[in-house]
Parts: sequence; structure tokens; C-alpha cells
Amino acid sequence: MAYHNWFAAAAAKSLQSCPTLCDLIDGSLPGSPARDSPEMDSEIKEEIPVHEEFILCCGVETQVLKCGPWTDLINNQSGTRPKLLIFIIPGNPGFSAMYVPFAKALYSATKRRFPVWIISHAGHALAPRGKKILKSSEDPNAEEIKDIYGVRGQVEHKLAFLRTQVPKEMKLVVIGHSIGSYFSLEILKHAPELPQAPGVGDGKGSLACCSPWSRKESDTTERLN
Repeated sequence: MAYHNWFAAAAAKSLQSCPTLCDLIDGSLPGSPARDSPEMDSEIKEEIPVHEEFILCCGVETQVLKCGPWTDLINNQSGTRPKLLIFIIPGNPGFSAMYVPFAKALYSATKRRFPVWIISHAGHALAPRGKKILKSSEDPNAEEIKDIYGVRGQVEHKLAFLRTQVPKEMKLVVIGHSIGSYFSLEILKHAPELPQAPGVGDGKGSLACCSPWSRKESDTTERLN
């Protein structure tokens, strides 16, 4: 079984331990396929929509990959709008596309109920020639960013995106890989007003995935298995 499937199943199992999220999924997670189940593999092989956007966030081109049919959560006021967003912050070099297999596997493991979005780091992705770049509304809570490409600037960059692109009442589960784990913790530390999903990570709504899950030869991965 591919490692991205393994980690997606582990993340889904963590979500399963949260009663609030199980309620949102109508109790479906406890009966989800086991990590080695052929059923899960077949689900992931099915066509899962992934929408690519480039948005101007903090004045910097930012790539956002959106897994699932929901591409605009702010303006979607229908009853079908999900109540929770799974937000993935990559490690360095911040190549969002590397996390698409994991995002698809996690989307399938959560019964396709929640959008899974991946954001690039500021300055780590450029839009192809001719690609439309969307403009983001101003974040009224944004602090002056002296170095958008520095560590603190990258944290503010993610905060600005969440505050302008995600509804205030929407629950958040933040997943970080490597340096993305640090960014996740800083986001939760500096933006307590964000509606984090209770019951995950001691009420903080953060799942920190530190293992380089795409590298089978990694010592860390071997220890996890």
C-alpha cells in the first residue's frame, strides 16, 4: 500500500477519535475501510477533482490546490457547504503538487465529506504564463510583514489566506509536514479566533505530520512502521 494511503488512513483515524468530527461525518468514520483494505485503494483510484488556483495573497503569487468539488467557500451559501476544511501546509521546498496523492487519499478516507486544500509557501510557486491570478481581499487583522519570505512572514501569509478565503464559522483541521508543522502551531498560537475543530490535538485542531511520508527509504518512516 502506498505511503500516502497509510498516512491518510492514520490521519482519518485521528479524526475518528474526535466526537465532534464524527458527528459531522454522520458517524461514518468508525466504519471506514482499514488501512490495507482493497476498498480504500479502489476509492482513491476513482477520479477525484483537484482544482488549481493562483491567488495574490500578501502581494505574492500563491498556489492553492483544492481537493473536492468546493472551490469557493466564502461565496457558497448553499446548504451543501461543508462545515469543516482540512488545510495542508507543506514542508520545504513547499511543492504543493507532491501532496496531492495524500490529499486525495485523505479525502477518500473521510468519505469525501470535507474539502482538502494545499497551500504553497509564499514565493515558492509562480503561475504559468497566461494563468489567471485571483486577487484576495484585504485582511483587516494583518500585521505589517517586513519579510514575507521569512519564517514569520510565511506564518502571516497562511493566516491572511485563512482569514480572507475561509468562512469565519468553518471548523479547521490543520495538517503540517516538516516546517509546515511549525507553521501550523504558530497559526494556532497567534490566531486563537480561528474556529479550530475541538477534540483534535487537545482542542487545538492541529495534526502535525513530521515524517517525510513520500520517501520509503527514510529512517523516520521505517521507525513509524
